[in-house]
Amino acid sequence: MLFEHLTKQLSKPTQGPWGWMVKKFLEGKGKLVEVNAVKLCDIQPESVVLELGFGPGLGLQEAAKCLTLPKGKLYGLDYSEYMYRVASRRLKPDIQTGKVTLFHSSVEHIPLEDNVVDRVFHCNCYYYWPDLQSGCRQIYRVMKPGGLMVTTLTVEVLKKVVAAGLLKDTKWPPEPYMAALRDTGFIDVYMDHKQDKGKLFQAIFAKVISPECAADTDTGPGFEF
Repeated sequence: MLFEHLTKQLSKPTQGPWGWMVKKFLEGKGKLVEVNAVKLCDIQPESVVLELGFGPGLGLQEAAKCLTLPKGKLYGLDYSEYMYRVASRRLKPDIQTGKVTLFHSSVEHIPLEDNVVDRVFHCNCYYYWPDLQSGCRQIYRVMKPGGLMVTTLTVEVLKKVVAAGLLKDTKWPPEPYMAALRDTGFIDVYMDHKQDKGKLFQAIFAKVISPECAADTDTGPGFEF
């Protein structure tokens, strides 16, 4: 029961002691993958960017720094009302200027029009989605042709967490997620090892096909454990 409760809090933190502990954990242990997801996205000053499952808002803060021109726009989506409030406080100045807009919603219902986003990133997130295919279809729908999505995670940490009894019944292995991306229409889907400050993590990349290379649907190198 304890591990089941912890898994629920990790997927959707709520106001209270448990949610506060999850917030502190994400602010500490989650910072590396958040910052690197933003770096790997290659966000340009006028990009339109979306973060899924933004948690306490560390990745949003990093991404907002990259958007230095007026057309630059940052969206964030999280289905935890508590995380939505925490991130709203953290990003308040940018929200007030209109540079950042946050949504309290789920990946199955992204409240954006079709083909509006240049970059999407999310960290330690996809394994909480109820339906990988539905989530990937929604992401693909809102992205522009030629857009890039980056997912960061730490596989070894996930393995240890699962071995300890957490994340039960979640689709945490990367392979089903990557398969769902390909089935949805993403191209160049692959996972790569990365390192920052001596710490190893993984990054999954996926692109939306651009008009110029519509005839080229080759995928990138795969990755197996």
